[in-house]
Amino acid sequence: MAAKKSGLGRGLDALFADTASIVDNETNDKEDYEDRVLYIDINDIRANATQPRLHFDEKKLDELASSIKDNGVIQPLVLRNTQKGYEIVAGERRWRASRKAGLKKVPCIVRDFDDKQNMLVAIIENMQREDLNPIEEALGLKKMLKKYNLTQEQVSDSVGKSRPYIANSLRLLKLPDKIQNHIASNEISAAHGRSIAGLTDEDLQLELCDRIIKKGLSVRETEKILANKKNITNVKKDKVKSSEILSVEDELKVKLGTKVLINDNGKSGKIELQYYSIEELNRLIDLLRSIRD
Repeated sequence: MAAKKSGLGRGLDALFADTASIVDNETNDKEDYEDRVLYIDINDIRANATQPRLHFDEKKLDELASSIKDNGVIQPLVLRNTQKGYEIVAGERRWRASRKAGLKKVPCIVRDFDDKQNMLVAIIENMQREDLNPIEEALGLKKMLKKYNLTQEQVSDSVGKSRPYIANSLRLLKLPDKIQNHIASNEISAAHGRSIAGLTDEDLQLELCDRIIKKGLSVRETEKILANKKNITNVKKDKVKSSEILSVEDELKVKLGTKVLINDNGKSGKIELQYYSIEELNRLIDLLRSIRD
């Protein structure tokens, strides 16, 4: 049998044994728990204190509970042993639905995770399953950075996302709470939120957000408002950018990994590169310095 690889970034499938024995936790020593599916009393399990997912859709939980009644829990929960009993590392939604379904015991795999691994796996599991809304995801990434002093590059490697993706996600947390709530409830997209974050005035941010919701503006339409007006309340309209300039902006955005604005006045103008952290600024400086004639 091949040796197990280490590292959280390799994916959550590595947490589950391909062929795991099924045992009852009342009849086996704890040393035998590794890679075994245990049927554990549902009341001996508690939620993960570092669970990044803040909202659980009750309707979807009811649907999952109905499926569990008919088919059981298909995929085991991942738990860790603590002084207060078993704590969920991955699978809280299945646990909640199992309670609704009236199950007494649920299939689980117990892992020996420390606090850091527990938090990281909980975040990565939710991100890989796309179970988090953009704000929950950003809060989870912030925890990884702040609580354990990880760099954006380390977080990027762990969750399998690019550094610009990480930086752009964190930008959403700088928005007013009202706008973050609109993003969390899917009234506007994370891309809308990143566009709004381009404004520094909170009142203008809120006004633009309301305008997006009321008029159903697309991200491109929102970007045009920001690019072609000095602010969203100014009645003076600037010249609409040509499709060529918009195309170049998009091309540079992809190549440089950050937002690029080209302001053309006919005979002159300027190119603006946006950054959202010191790390991002240093990355752009290094990138520009690497350019050779």
